[in-house]
Amino acid sequence: MRLVPIQLCKPGMRLAKKIYGVEGVVLLNEHAELNEYLIERLSELGISRVYIEDSRTDDLVVPDLLSDETRRLATIEIRSQFRRMMEERSRSPYVRTPLASKVFRDIMQMIVDDLSNHQDAMIMLTNMNVTDHYLYQHSLNVCTYATMMGLVSGYRREELINLGLGALLHDIGKTQVPVGMLRKPGKLTPDEFAELKRHTVYGFRILKQEPNIPLVVADCAYQHHERMDGSGYPRGIQRDEIHEYAQWIGIADVYDALTTDRVYRGALPADQAMKIMRQYAGIQFEAAKLNLFQSKIAVYPLGSEVLLNTGERGVVVDLNASSPFRPIVRILANEANEELSAPYEVDLSKHPEIEIFSSL
Repeated sequence: MRLVPIQLCKPGMRLAKKIYGVEGVVLLNEHAELNEYLIERLSELGISRVYIEDSRTDDLVVPDLLSDETRRLATIEIRSQFRRMMEERSRSPYVRTPLASKVFRDIMQMIVDDLSNHQDAMIMLTNMNVTDHYLYQHSLNVCTYATMMGLVSGYRREELINLGLGALLHDIGKTQVPVGMLRKPGKLTPDEFAELKRHTVYGFRILKQEPNIPLVVADCAYQHHERMDGSGYPRGIQRDEIHEYAQWIGIADVYDALTTDRVYRGALPADQAMKIMRQYAGIQFEAAKLNLFQSKIAVYPLGSEVLLNTGERGVVVDLNASSPFRPIVRILANEANEELSAPYEVDLSKHPEIEIFSSL
């Protein structure tokens, strides 16, 4: 299989991995054949890339960190509870139904179990899920990133549950911000941006009042936009004043925001997003945490097509955890863009003269 941008998909191609619908159920299964209507519809639904069957890479296996059932239940619960809170706010700012906190804890148990089975894997969260609001998928993505960081850092199970809850609910305050502001395609006005920034305070207030939610989870909502140098918000606190969980969530939040399509800009490739974040290592983000995060992120996901500085084109077929920017590439076409009858592999970690020029 190989990962293909939706705009480069052609009728007759077959899916190599499932695509999930709004409620977390399977929308299109493996081996489904694409046609013009499906390609256009997937693009309209926000699917930016899909895995396509390719005989030259049919040995490639891309693991799913979360099971279908975990993904489905998490998606349904995040969507239903966040939507309810948005609807309640539109009716009255003074009436709010408590969160189904036990359900969220049960979901976190499932997420921790799933990730524990893959803690040696590198994280690849490609946009293969249809969602009717960026907030829902973003919350699950940030939870996956942050919980995995807790796992590889040696956190105990209860710590993982609380870190994961903090990540899953870090943006819950956005349910109290006007939806039109969240979906505005243009630049926010100063007043709109000030209101958007208040989501950290709204989130803290909501979670602090929940009897079955630990205070540290509320702190994550409050602090995930704080930065090590004091440049963040809402309080401008710095370094050890920021809870360790919120530091992890802050890194995951920025990375997922950069690598996801937004109403005001397209997604950045993972390698570009990581290079941007590296500029702030030791400044806005603790260097050791950012280094560990980078070591667990597949900046060139398995199956992604890349162009080398040699002019050759290939597909990433394996990853190097110690050198995430230098994966193993199966060369499919030469510098003249002629398809090879006998593809071969190059481990870029062993060939410093060869670099990835661009990725699709």
